[in-house]
Amino acid sequence: MSTRNLLINPCWSAEDLGHALPDRPHAVSVALPRWQDVIDYEEKKAVCINALSTIYPRFGLHPLVSEISRKALGKHYGEKYTAWPYPNTATAEEARKYCRRKASKGQTNIKEVLGLKCLITNEIASPAAKEFWQHTGLGASSREAAIALGKEITPSSQAGEYARATLRKRIAKIYSCPEEFVQVHPSGMAALTTALKIISGLRPNRPVLQLGFPYVDVLKLPQVVFQGSDLLLSTELEDLSSELDKRKPAAIILEVPSNPMLQCVDLKTISKLAHERNIPVIADDTIGSALNIDLLPYTDLIFTSLTKSFAGRGDILAGSLVISPQSFLQEIFKRELNKSALSSLSDADAIELEITSRDVTKRIQKLNKACLFIRNKLENHPCIARVLHPAKCPNFEALRRPGAGYGCLLSFELKEGVLQAKKFYDALEVCKGPSLGTNFTLVCPYVLLAHYNELDWAKSCGVPEHLIRVSVGLENPEELWNRFQKALEKSRQN
Repeated sequence: MSTRNLLINPCWSAEDLGHALPDRPHAVSVALPRWQDVIDYEEKKAVCINALSTIYPRFGLHPLVSEISRKALGKHYGEKYTAWPYPNTATAEEARKYCRRKASKGQTNIKEVLGLKCLITNEIASPAAKEFWQHTGLGASSREAAIALGKEITPSSQAGEYARATLRKRIAKIYSCPEEFVQVHPSGMAALTTALKIISGLRPNRPVLQLGFPYVDVLKLPQVVFQGSDLLLSTELEDLSSELDKRKPAAIILEVPSNPMLQCVDLKTISKLAHERNIPVIADDTIGSALNIDLLPYTDLIFTSLTKSFAGRGDILAGSLVISPQSFLQEIFKRELNKSALSSLSDADAIELEITSRDVTKRIQKLNKACLFIRNKLENHPCIARVLHPAKCPNFEALRRPGAGYGCLLSFELKEGVLQAKKFYDALEVCKGPSLGTNFTLVCPYVLLAHYNELDWAKSCGVPEHLIRVSVGLENPEELWNRFQKALEKSRQN
């Protein structure tokens, strides 16, 4: 594999379709450089799907994981069967249990292949298996698959445990909490899965309440896999107070700020309203970053996708779950945490994450500044209808650490809508594909990727299909802005 420097030589043009982002065997993103490529990807057109060298690991099977899957199917299962590799029996059994619940007439079987546990499903059960794989983030990682296939060396369990312990210590230092309050997971969604397992055990058959327009899988996981969720787009405090009394949710879930709208709720007041009613608050601080904002005093559990800015490299899937020392449920959470976790971050992934996150503090400071620079430039450009970014948001400011920034993410709309957005996207000379928080700038038409089959619903929530989401990287900000400016000028041309 080449070692393409994506900071100066990004994957942005037609010939880059399907290129791994970054140029590494375990890349979590893939180049979708044109607007039509995104549509073809969502519609599963062969012209796009056959060009993909990899895929976001929760959205499908990474090539290395797919190789395990093919071995599991072998000659004994026909084309109508699929196989889903998991790291251990507990995760595979949980996936099978879900499939039996969602598709009772389907066929499921668990088969061990090279040490991994593969859930094999027929065509009736396969859609449920895919849902569980995507929403929970519990599947085997590409590094686990590579090791099982003999393509990479098995690290010592001692080295893996040392890396996990170091990560817990690093994360605990960022949050200013005890190390035993931190747990690392195979993905951010796996961390949320653990949190929801605890909540559903404590408060069975009660849906959670989600505030504000959330990231797609944060919305779908409680809705589809657990005991349901209600979405409340209005965060007016009077409305919330009455809704809490009426619904009596098992927990509140929110993002600070939200993805992709970068909105920030009044967490301090929401926390007070919830805790007065003994309702725990679960927060996702992936976008804001715990280095920028302090949520622990107002939340009970915080889950984070460490895949993003914490890792920065774009080739490690990982997550964390942190218990707030101020939580009224902290003793219960501490007791239940290890019981509810179905798997931990693998040795190989933990070792790589420990290495790449050593510079996380300095790197996020640079990303904060670069994103704010691009945001200010966009706000003053005549083509731009609006820019979404946490700066100047009083609710974000109330949570921001002294001297900290606002994260690496922004979104914006162009004045002429979809047609202009297409022209801009196709002309923009930066990497384009799913995910965020990478060292290189990464752009996507988020709503098309996340809500292609429910665009009208997203629009009714105030999220238009032509929204452009930008994860700003470590390129020279002035040079990066020149690329944006050039694409904006081309978007004006007939």
